[in-house]
Amino acid sequence: MTAKDKFLNLEKNTKNNLIKKEIISYFLNNGKTTISELAKELDLSVPTVTKLINGMSEDGLISDYGKIPTPEGRHPNYYGMNPTSAYFMGIEMTHQYLNMALMDFNGDVVKTKFGIPYTYENKLESLDELCSKIEEFINEETHEIRENIFNINLNISGRVNPESGYSYSSFYFSEEPISSILSRKLNRGVGIDNDTRGMAYGEYMKGMVKGQKNVLFINYSWGLGIGIIIDGKPYYGKSGFSGEFGHFPAFENEIICHCGKKGCLETEASGRAIYREVLERIKNGETSILSDQVKDIKNLKLSDIIKATNQEDTLCIEVVEEVSAKLGRYIAGLINIFNPELVIIGGQMAETDGFVLMPIRSAIRKYSLNLVNKDSQIELSKLQNKAGVYGACLLGRNRFLSN
Repeated sequence: MTAKDKFLNLEKNTKNNLIKKEIISYFLNNGKTTISELAKELDLSVPTVTKLINGMSEDGLISDYGKIPTPEGRHPNYYGMNPTSAYFMGIEMTHQYLNMALMDFNGDVVKTKFGIPYTYENKLESLDELCSKIEEFINEETHEIRENIFNINLNISGRVNPESGYSYSSFYFSEEPISSILSRKLNRGVGIDNDTRGMAYGEYMKGMVKGQKNVLFINYSWGLGIGIIIDGKPYYGKSGFSGEFGHFPAFENEIICHCGKKGCLETEASGRAIYREVLERIKNGETSILSDQVKDIKNLKLSDIIKATNQEDTLCIEVVEEVSAKLGRYIAGLINIFNPELVIIGGQMAETDGFVLMPIRSAIRKYSLNLVNKDSQIELSKLQNKAGVYGACLLGRNRFLSN
């Protein structure tokens, strides 16, 4: 019987299987422990837990990590998940590249590949290219462990319903969910989720979060979104569409957002807004190091502006700070509503470090309630560009366990 078959046997809702799932959940959330400590946490007898642990060890799901050195008496054994019993693959899809990672059952990253060239278009050809790149990663990077890849999770921007498997912003070609199409093409279980929620969960599990349970993650990139963690769990909303912060109606302007409406927050507080303003000011004759760097201004990328900002280009710094101050005002509103323990500024614009963080913090102090904001830390993402793909792996593991 393969490792996959042994896990699939846990789907049968017998009493023992339900306890085994509790044991797995405990190990994943708390790490290695002894049988006596586990029995106490699960409110079970030591003989019952011993029998289950022995059976799961024989199946290769649990590992014995040896004895704990103690000053006197018997030395108990540590037990935990066997990290090689299952692997989870995460993919982050952007308009210009793909990031991919493979994670073991314990949540340790085994393989990564960032910046894989890829041009997104909402066409079948682009979907076929995506599948080809995924297959290439599996064939070249996973080798003998590929059969133990239990789930692939793809993070997509826009409106995504993880439960139904539909993406309404990308690859919405037919009545068949995109998750089903991908599962069929790749011959593996595939799930989808929103890119910002993936980043939020990656940061929550592997990054900046140190014990906080209520966290907001601001994805400050070309667009704008938020990932919401409430009581340690990602918040999805009714249909998985929570976090569309960028489409909050904020301004009386005539700028058409990519959603088709005017006045969205994203039109004046996002990487897109920074790009538009820098381009306009250079066209109007203002001096920037980008004036020489980019001979054809149409080839200007947001990454060029980020690099110039970090090189202390005056024009770019001014625009980044102005736009970030606008964003900070609306983050202040989120803090008033959610009263979070931690707000993480992530996404591409977080690469400018203090140039975005300082004006955001200043605006939050100005516009949020003092009694509320004093309980909220405002920090930059620790994982940066790794947050999304790590989160994709972890969300895939969650989905596998919940199923």
